[in-house]
Amino acid sequence: MSSKTKLISKNYQPQRKIKTNRVHIDDRLAISTLKQIISYQLSTLYSATQTLIIFCIGTDRSTGDALGPLVGSKLNKFNLDDRIKVYGTLENPIHATNMEENIATINSKYKEPLIIAIDAGLGKSKSVGSIEVNSGPLQPGSGVNKSLPEVGDLHITGLVNIGGYMEYFVLQSTRLSLVVKMAKIIAYSLFNSFHSNS
Repeated sequence: MSSKTKLISKNYQPQRKIKTNRVHIDDRLAISTLKQIISYQLSTLYSATQTLIIFCIGTDRSTGDALGPLVGSKLNKFNLDDRIKVYGTLENPIHATNMEENIATINSKYKEPLIIAIDAGLGKSKSVGSIEVNSGPLQPGSGVNKSLPEVGDLHITGLVNIGGYMEYFVLQSTRLSLVVKMAKIIAYSLFNSFHSNS
């Protein structure tokens, strides 16, 4: 894979793990806990001189895969700082057919931004409803056996359903209520973490 198809800051360095990197949407402190996890990661990766790109991956044509665009649309309703740019919304989603085009646009417009990639994922039954934050790039499409460019210095994955069998059908049949609740938690946590790291 050429460097032109990757969207990973040159400043990216693997960081030590914090005690938890996961919250569940039914936890009454989910937004607060997720905000703390994201804030910690940003404090180790982010410089105030960098543009912060929120790269929300998914499509509005699949309930389970709409997590990224829902987060992007919710974030765009907030009063974000000029240094924070959101890519991927319900109106303009980022998916397999336009991902490289969006990566090229970002690479041409910004010098070494910090990228937070957001995508839906599939996991074990007991993990459904969990939101994970990890340093390093995201490999989008891996849950449905697609090979897409790695994206991000930090990534957030919402586990929306069970993986391992008929992944496209599973994403299509994911409950909208779970995805909407998850998107709200991620969007509010991100917004709150931006203020704590500004």
